[in-house]
Amino acid sequence: MRRLACVGILLSICTTTLADDWPQWRGPNRDGVWRERGILREFPEEGLRREWTVPIGAGYSGPVVADGYVYVTDRIVEPEQKERVHCVDLANGRKLWSFEYACPYSNIGYTAGPRACPLVDDSNVYTLGAMGHLHCLDAITGDKIWSRDLQKDYKIRMPNWGIAAAPLVWRDLLILQIGGADGACVIALDKESGEEEWRALNDRACYSSPIMIEQAGRPTVLVWTGDSVAALDPKDGDVRWRYPWAPRNMPIGVATPVIHGDRVFLTSFYDGALMLRIKPDELGYEVLWHRVGRSENDTDGLHSIISTPVFEGDYIYGVDSYGQFRCLDASNGDRVWEDQTAVPKARWSTIHFVKHGDRYFMFNERGELIIARLSPEGFDEIDRTKILDPTRDQLSRRDGVCWSHPAFAEQCVIARSDNELVCISLED
Repeated sequence: MRRLACVGILLSICTTTLADDWPQWRGPNRDGVWRERGILREFPEEGLRREWTVPIGAGYSGPVVADGYVYVTDRIVEPEQKERVHCVDLANGRKLWSFEYACPYSNIGYTAGPRACPLVDDSNVYTLGAMGHLHCLDAITGDKIWSRDLQKDYKIRMPNWGIAAAPLVWRDLLILQIGGADGACVIALDKESGEEEWRALNDRACYSSPIMIEQAGRPTVLVWTGDSVAALDPKDGDVRWRYPWAPRNMPIGVATPVIHGDRVFLTSFYDGALMLRIKPDELGYEVLWHRVGRSENDTDGLHSIISTPVFEGDYIYGVDSYGQFRCLDASNGDRVWEDQTAVPKARWSTIHFVKHGDRYFMFNERGELIIARLSPEGFDEIDRTKILDPTRDQLSRRDGVCWSHPAFAEQCVIARSDNELVCISLED
């Protein structure tokens, strides 16, 4: 049996997933931390060693890695519009299988391909497409176990950019944010059969992936929707608490909520930065602070779009609306410093943070991998190298971008563009 992929953690939930896999969104614990040993601390003068490259189609979804296999989704438009799932041997880049299905895109912007990161759990891989096509596939053979057309089944109020929140597994349930009608913004399906177990919230969907936390000694689903931040009972979807946070413009939340102790931080392109305290001994919350600027150009706190920020000690590090790398005082959202060297200034400029020991691997939208330390004293860049060329399908402006989150596993970084999937050694 394959190892169970764990979900995100707050306080004292334990995990048994080995650190050298990356089986779901933001890694084994869904927290953007890479725990593997034997990783280089700066790049060699002769450059990084590319282990292999595989041609793929376009898409925003990042790859995942489990038990020596890499899984990634993409889209093709000729001879017909299809979404695809690929399985690649991590050792040599050999494509083992591909699964595809017809999927015309309609009424969504930015049509490069699937958004949601796949999830590997036990012997199955779960994929969620931009139009709501959900598949459970055998992770070894690629055979279909079951599928659902969620747009058809739940009358989804389709977000402007399609379905993007990565699936979450808790015990025997697959939990999804889809924005369905009739109280089905969030749903839980039996992961073996695909049958509905519960539904919750009448909210619109946004693009932020749900996480698991523990509150008052109970496992809890924390989900940021298009209209609120809510805590749900994972067993039945019961709403334990809900903080209304309707957007002043449109649902645009992409970043995953980040947890530090009993605090949760959220950031939105138009609606700024929000800090909640999750009460540890009862099922409730309090608002600690909310900072929002007058516009996307005149921001306060942190107006992030795609990047999930870092919550480290008493400080928050993240990228603002036009790529301004900022450090905030976590107690009140005041700006400690701002830097523009990690990523060029541009609307929706993006960088992904992955913590490794006392430093961070940061992958920016120019296809550069950066090693850096983050502190209230400033951004301390150790090294930088380019691993991918930006491509135009995800964004045609500024000569294209690399917006997909990479995976870190088996002493390698696995990253994708709209043309290729690459595996690059980071072994010391």
